[in-house]
Parts: sequence; structure tokens; C-alpha cells
Amino acid sequence: MVGDSSSRAHNDVDTGFLQDMRLHHEQAVDMSVLYLAIPDTDPAIRNIAHSISRGQSIEVGRMIQLLRGFGEAEANEGERSMEWMGMGTSKGDMPGMASEDEFDELARLRGTDADRMFAQLMIDHHQGGIHMAEFVAENGKSGEVRAMATAMAESQRDEIAEIEARLD
Repeated sequence: MVGDSSSRAHNDVDTGFLQDMRLHHEQAVDMSVLYLAIPDTDPAIRNIAHSISRGQSIEVGRMIQLLRGFGEAEANEGERSMEWMGMGTSKGDMPGMASEDEFDELARLRGTDADRMFAQLMIDHHQGGIHMAEFVAENGKSGEVRAMATAMAESQRDEIAEIEARLD
């Protein structure tokens, strides 16, 4: 395949977003897989977890593909995240990221308690992702990355609404 150089046009915001959102998405997939292994949970929330696991895994693949096309590292190799937003933080402390203690607690819970905790963790996780996606949608150079970020923010808002409706 031959492309023109304009398809590779990007900036540090695009690169930083793709690298950091990859880590963010990978945690959402891990959280979903953990939740799906818990017995006696709500079938509707399980469907949401399946959707998150599947959808965000596909998006991770697309992020890696874009980074390769840009000639950039496939992952953030540093110790800090979100420098591209002017909000630098330790890599694991991006908005919405669950702590190891929260993962451990979710793993111990069963039934409705697990449903509620997974739902709250995922709502917080998605809100952090939306914040990042909105920034790159406005400040990125790559049209493809901006479009991807806009679609991510929209789908995560929809999933938040679906989770909240189920909790009601």
C-alpha cells in the first residue's frame, strides 16, 4: 500500500493520546475480564463488560497500527503520562485508572456488590477517558486520531448512560 505523507501528519498530542489511551483501554479490558469471572453478576452489566472488552481491544489494535504508521513507539515508554495535555502525572495515575487495591476488592466481591463496584469503577474510568479524548479531538493534528477520539468519547458516554440506567 502506498500512502501520501499527509496521512502520517501528526503531533505530540496525537502520539501521547494514542500511547496513554492504549494503557487506559488495556486497564478497562483487564477490569472487564476480571468482572466477567465473578459469579452471580447481573447479565445486563455482564453484556456491557463483554462489549467494553471487545470494543476496547479492537481500539487498542487500531492505536498500535496508527502509532506504527506515524513511526512512533507503540507504548508510552516513560514514567509519566498526559504530558501532551499539560497535565503530567505518574503513568498509573491517569484520571479514571483503578488502583491495585480496587482491583483486589472487585475480585473479592460477588453478585450485586461486584456489579455496583464494577459499574462505579467503569463510570470513573470512562469519564477519565472522555476527558483525554476531548482534548485530542480539539488539539490533535491527525484527522484520523481526532475522529477516533470523538467516536471514543461518544461511545463511552453511551456506555456510562447504559450502566447508570441499569443501576437505577
